[in-house]
Parts: sequence; structure tokens; C-alpha cells
Amino acid sequence: MTRPTSIAITMGDPAGIGPEIIVKALPAFAPRLASGELELVVVGARDCFGETAKRLGQAGFDLPSIDRSTPRAGRAVFLDAGQAAQPIRPGTTSAEAGRLAYRAIEEAVRMAVAGRVDAIATAPISKEALNLAGFHYSGHTELLADLTGARDSAMLLLHGDMRVSHVSTHVALAEAVKRLTPQRLRRVIEMTLDVLRKLGIEKPRIAVAALNPHAGEGGMFGREDIEVTTPVVAQFRDEGHAIEGPVPGDTVFVKLRGRRYDAVVAMYHDQGHIPVKLLGFSVDPKTGQWEALSGVNVTLGLPILRTSVDHGTAFDIAGKGIANERSLIEAVDCAIQLGISRLGSST
Repeated sequence: MTRPTSIAITMGDPAGIGPEIIVKALPAFAPRLASGELELVVVGARDCFGETAKRLGQAGFDLPSIDRSTPRAGRAVFLDAGQAAQPIRPGTTSAEAGRLAYRAIEEAVRMAVAGRVDAIATAPISKEALNLAGFHYSGHTELLADLTGARDSAMLLLHGDMRVSHVSTHVALAEAVKRLTPQRLRRVIEMTLDVLRKLGIEKPRIAVAALNPHAGEGGMFGREDIEVTTPVVAQFRDEGHAIEGPVPGDTVFVKLRGRRYDAVVAMYHDQGHIPVKLLGFSVDPKTGQWEALSGVNVTLGLPILRTSVDHGTAFDIAGKGIANERSLIEAVDCAIQLGISRLGSST
């Protein structure tokens, strides 16, 4: 029998909904765990999970513990990344929560680099808490790139057939314009092509979104689309790739939803995030509150595989027992799919 696909799940910020959605998501994987297809390694602070399980009315968080030297266990296990030095209050930003979140990510990355897991799936972190703890990163993507020594990386959001990668993410809009260079755009397109093939799309079709309204309207609204994007797209087309662009941002996602493309390369954070999250959020029409979010965040360009939930820490509902685990389940499923694809391509 082939060995199980092994995924490490990191706790995220313990003051957010990370521990809750992990505890809730574990039963969804029970059949695959029982059959030997899957191994899950939950990484975090056990005392935080114990408190979460108690709030959810469960007997306790009783996954068997492993340490760094334990071989693959073939089931759901727990790796303790450190205990809380002070109480963690749900919904509260703190340096201690940021420290624990960082340690969980660090341990999971060590396991992935060493080949003890095939991929990692991360629960959400608080960027503010992370920085309060002395880890000065603007998000998971930048942190993971630093821990793995990646020369560059990019974010890809997935929601069904909506697949959107990003030239830049957590930077000011003025900085995002500066980061649009031929080298960066070419690299993001290459990474997007690669992940689409791993997802089973043999001949990917990609649209590159315009930076400016109406793709610059012949230069009236800026020349970046003319001077940077157009030549790069032309190079890819000359190489035989099915790539279009620059396509105006106000129509490109409608075309993506209509399946004219397999993915869009967005120029900056909000351009790519808004359409994916608009479609991914499920909202209760009576209360106006969101009930669940479907979607996965994949980091491209790393030497390891990483997926994540497509939502934040949700401090406003942390500790209330009402967080939805759907996005985490999708993130683990995506990590499994990419992990199997990666193993298959290496044999």
C-alpha cells in the first residue's frame, strides 16, 4: 500500500478561530484517516486546543502527541509547538498569541522541508499580533518565503473555477504600481501556469488583468499596461501559451466566471481578492452576517506546498463556537491534491 499523504495543519492565532475550525474540521477527514490514505499533524499549543474543545462541549483534545523525531504516524496526531506563557483571551490581539502562531508555522515548515509532511495547511494569523511578537512580516506569504529561503513567491486564491494569482499583495497601492516589473510579472505567470498544470489543467488559459482603468485607454490613464504587461504577454504567446492581456479589470473576472480563462493574474491585493471573496462568502439574508466562506489560498514559488483558509482570524466571533470550518476543509483537500500531483511528477 502506498504511504498516506501527510498534511500539517497550523493553529493560526490562538485568539482567533483557528483552533475552533481545526477541531470542527477533523471529523470530516475520519474516513480517509481510517483507510490509511491520509495523515494529519496538527501543530500548535495543546492548552489552547484544550480550552477550545471545552468551549465546544467536547471531552477534550485527545490527539496522540508526537515530537520532531517521530516518524510518520499514519493518523491524526499533535505536535506541541509551545505552551502559552499567559492566558490567551479570544478576540484579543496580543504578542503572546503572535508568538505561538509563529512557532506553529516554524515547526510545520521544518517538517515540510525535512519531508516529514507533504504539505502544510494554515489557519489564519493576526499580522498585528505577529509584529507585536517581534516577527515583522506583512503576512503568511512573506513569512513562509523567508523561512524557506524562497527568492520570490506569490499568492493564488481559489474558489471553484475562480483562480486568481497576484503580482503584489500586502503593500500600499502606490507600492503595488512600482512592483509591476517585466521580471515580476513573468515570474507570477510562470508560477500560475505551473500550479494550474498540477491541478490537472493540461493547457492553461490565463488572462492578465490591466493595472489601470480600461487598460490605460491608450496611455491616457497610465502607460504600465502598454510598456510592461503587453510585451510580457506577447512573449508568452510567442512561446505557445494561451495568455491574453492586459484585460480591463472591470470585465476580466466576468470572463473568468464565464470560463473563458482558467485563471487571472491580478495586479494587486484588492483587485484579486474582492471578486473571489464576493463569490466565496455565504451571507445570511436575514441577519446580513456571513455564515461560511468557500475558498483556498495557495502560496506559489515555495520549495514546500502550502495552502490556507481564505479568511482572517474573525476576532469578532472567536470563542463563540459559531465559526465555520468549510474553508479549512477545502484548504486541506487542495493540499492533498497538490501533494499527490507533486509526488506523481517526481516519480
